[in-house]
Amino acid sequence: MPPLNRGGFCFAEMELKELQKKALSLPLLPGVYIMKDRRGEVIYVGKAKKLKNRVSSYFRSGASHTPKVEKMVSHVQDFDVIVVDSEFEALTLECSMIKQHRPKYNILLMDDKGFSYIRVSPERFPRITAELQKHDDGATYYGPYISSFAVKRMTDTVNEAFRLPTCSYAFEKISRKRPCLNAHIGRCCAPCVGEISEEAYQELVDSATTMLLKGSGEILRILSEKMEQASEALEFERAARYRDSIYSIRKLEEGQKVVKNESDRDMDVFAFAGNERMVCADVLKFRDGILVDKEERVIHDTSDIDGAREEFVTHYYLTGNEIPREILCDSPLEYQEQLRQWLAERRPGAVSITVPQRGERKAIVEMAYSNASDRIKRESGRKSKGEAALGELASILGFQDYPARIELYDISNYGEDAVGGMAVFINGEPRKSDYRRFRIKTVARIDDYASMSEVISRRVGRFDDGSKGFSEKPDLILLDGGKGHLDTVTSVLSDSSFSDVPVFGLVKDAKHRTRAIVSPEGEIAVSMHRSVFSLVSKMQDEVHRYTIEYERKSHSRKAFRSSLLDIEGIGEARAKALLKHFKTIEAVSNASVEELKAANGMTERSARAVWEHFHT
Repeated sequence: MPPLNRGGFCFAEMELKELQKKALSLPLLPGVYIMKDRRGEVIYVGKAKKLKNRVSSYFRSGASHTPKVEKMVSHVQDFDVIVVDSEFEALTLECSMIKQHRPKYNILLMDDKGFSYIRVSPERFPRITAELQKHDDGATYYGPYISSFAVKRMTDTVNEAFRLPTCSYAFEKISRKRPCLNAHIGRCCAPCVGEISEEAYQELVDSATTMLLKGSGEILRILSEKMEQASEALEFERAARYRDSIYSIRKLEEGQKVVKNESDRDMDVFAFAGNERMVCADVLKFRDGILVDKEERVIHDTSDIDGAREEFVTHYYLTGNEIPREILCDSPLEYQEQLRQWLAERRPGAVSITVPQRGERKAIVEMAYSNASDRIKRESGRKSKGEAALGELASILGFQDYPARIELYDISNYGEDAVGGMAVFINGEPRKSDYRRFRIKTVARIDDYASMSEVISRRVGRFDDGSKGFSEKPDLILLDGGKGHLDTVTSVLSDSSFSDVPVFGLVKDAKHRTRAIVSPEGEIAVSMHRSVFSLVSKMQDEVHRYTIEYERKSHSRKAFRSSLLDIEGIGEARAKALLKHFKTIEAVSNASVEELKAANGMTERSARAVWEHFHT
């Protein structure tokens, strides 16, 4: 059997035999197995009812694996196992180790989005907004929440239900003569023209936050009580505001998907669809009987729907997703009872996991499946086009297979400063999490060739060192430059671990459009190959944009540092406060001492130091 060469790592036949021999010595007992790469880093954690059978299947000669598993196996240098007493203990230990190590090939199946927050601004007339980050700005934040979709939907709902403003107008001074269009159509309470008092406005905000935290059922009960109390006190205008809020909330709920007779139940619904290249997981989230969120995750390079279902559902709640009372699934899970026990230990009350066979629940699962199936159709169309372009590119360059991972490099200069950028495309699509920036350190003058040489040398060095974020080897390197860049980089790579990686350049025409691919033998025109032209143009434009953006930010920071931060008594906090207050350096330089003191954190002494810096 010839050596296997996948993902930049080479596994000889003897190494595979050693791994298989070790696997065959394992017991036929439940447990957890931990796959490690050449650096000893945990790359995959799995559970098994019989460790010997499960682990040996990875290293069996001639075994047929999905591309994802095949790639994972090609990186395995060693593995450990932990034997446990039961399948439930195996699942519990697997979840614990995944949470601890976050192995690369486990988190490919997990949702990688960040947290979101609901923000109530610290103003006389507060606004309620959805935010992706929490800042130390005096505002009140609720969260974090996993789904940005749900947060945006909640804030839109309460703003509409309680007629809160969503504009950027400052309400500190009531200076407008006429309200805006939203106020005319009844979607804003118009604090800008004084149509509502500060006290009444704050009551609306309090009601909105109550609805966000406790749900519509609780706020409808509270608003109904307040409406009755206001009516009895003959405060009809106030009672009308409560009535309008109740009406708005009920009207908004009418348009939402509701599970009949299940207002006291929370439920997550999982369904999976796939083809020979990918699987899509669709999750519908019901809270208080209302569909509040939908999540989708496309898992590429696999056709194993049952395997994807088992792993995705089992690991879904590791990321912080709220555990509901009821989970519906389109097919049974191998570890269904163990998962139910594990989830029940992490929330108050029982958890049920079922596969509905009839009725409304069956219809909801079918709706989730329809969503997943529709996403697969859309993804298949996009992937087919991308694969066609990569296949044509491979043909032009003389490759046997299309390059799955392409890295592009560019250099940008400003004066004597230079920076480099690395963009990464996987299967023709940008993977921004793998982008990297380099500040040129060893080149003292403007020299694109030397700068490119430094960037490539550092990239290879970080791969050799096993640095996080640099462990994957590219199938192709493209340089924003011509023959000189190509010769320089080829020389750098000739005796390195990247010596087997093909390198080409990209050159542009007078209109700044990609004109040709530069090879060691000459230029390859791409204008006649429309799909290739579109692909490489997109890639070249992306790495150029990314590098220029870094260069501009670096220049801005340098200019910022050379002006405000050179002033005695002005650190980064005060410098940022000055720019936030005055917007530009020019405005800071024209401000008086009294005006400078008005900026957050400024004192008489620091304000005078700034004034003297610009006026003496």
